[in-house]
Amino acid sequence: MAQETTIRSITGQELELLFWPCENQAKGIVQLVHGMAEHIHRYEDTARALNAAGYHVVGHTHLGHGKLAEIKGYFAQKDGWEAVLADTHMVRLWANKQYPNMKHFLLGHSMGSFVARCYALRHGDLDGLIISGTGHFDVPILTAGSIIAGLQGLFGGAAKPCKLLHTMNFAANNKSVENPKTECDWLSRDEKQVAAYAADPLCGFMFTAKGYADMFTGLKMLYPQKLSAMNMEVPVYLFSGDKDPVGANGAGVQKVYEELKAAGVKDLTLKLYEGGRHEMFNEINREEVWADLAAWLDSKA
Repeated sequence: MAQETTIRSITGQELELLFWPCENQAKGIVQLVHGMAEHIHRYEDTARALNAAGYHVVGHTHLGHGKLAEIKGYFAQKDGWEAVLADTHMVRLWANKQYPNMKHFLLGHSMGSFVARCYALRHGDLDGLIISGTGHFDVPILTAGSIIAGLQGLFGGAAKPCKLLHTMNFAANNKSVENPKTECDWLSRDEKQVAAYAADPLCGFMFTAKGYADMFTGLKMLYPQKLSAMNMEVPVYLFSGDKDPVGANGAGVQKVYEELKAAGVKDLTLKLYEGGRHEMFNEINREEVWADLAAWLDSKA
């Protein structure tokens, strides 16, 4: 099991921090950044697989998530996305203090992939950036979403769940799944993993209007014209299922790849898993996914 502690967010709130140490001489540290409406405890098996491959693993549960959340789906009253990025950096500094001068890889899944991508624009000294289950969002979609979130906020609903954006964001996700048994089948082909997510009271909650607004602010940081801020020497590994609706069944992930390539990223790898859905770490072929990730890490460590 992971070693558990807490850190204090830049907002003053306590956050869960989990650390999985590698028993043998470690090749580096992998920092996990989890996705929307979930928590860091769900990455236990992935962390253990990375430990077995020779890597320490660290991660935290975001503001507005997990058992310590004051309001689920709500980052902060002001500059929520900046707070999420600052907390991510705080975890990195914590890890670096434990193991100075060790190579550091940042791995973000889903919403965490957006956090990791934004983080890489600010911090060019990473040894590798790993992007899991990401997506591509065009300007009109983000503009419309920002307007909806902003309107709810104007009427006093900033800290309340935004049902309209929740429906717009998730309603179509199961369309590519034949004969879905639950609303969460788009996550994985592994029925046990889907059932565990559905039964977890700390998963699947609605984001607030302010939470959505903050996330849209982060996504706007990833417009192609802003990617020049990245350190083009940092290796980037993107992977996803080719049936992941968040990544438009691979097409959106391919767009992200092409934008990073056009921006000038020198070491760029893309892997799409046939039939895979959104959570490749919880898919039926997750051992293959872990092995591929470990091989990529070994090539950069």
